[in-house]
Amino acid sequence: MGTWGPGPFDSDMAADFVDGLAGMSTEQVIEAMTRTFQSVVASGSRVDGGDGAEAIAAAALIACQIPGSQVVIDPDDGPAEPLPVLPISLRPEAGRALRRVLEDGSEMADGWVDGTDAEEWRAMIQTITRALDVAP
Repeated sequence: MGTWGPGPFDSDMAADFVDGLAGMSTEQVIEAMTRTFQSVVASGSRVDGGDGAEAIAAAALIACQIPGSQVVIDPDDGPAEPLPVLPISLRPEAGRALRRVLEDGSEMADGWVDGTDAEEWRAMIQTITRALDVAP
């Protein structure tokens, strides 16, 4: 998996996930995101890095739709086509998945341990998580 920065779409896995949403119906997008979050939440003691990258990307896409959210998606990084409005019901599972990505035993958390990029990566996830935790 190639990673070039701490942003939510700064890896091959995240970019592929976002690209894969193109042309999907609203129901298919919701199903893809739900599967991604459930995969991370139910992963047992070790969260796979690819699954974590996809969950972060999906959560960022949800968070950027929340009014007043500080999560802003650069058009060059996000989906090529606008996504449908995503339901509020995805937020809790997205938040649980992000918390798992930050826990010990997460391949991504283990990989981001030192330096400014690691701090930016953790801050980015915390910003997304705070946006998801906002009551509707």
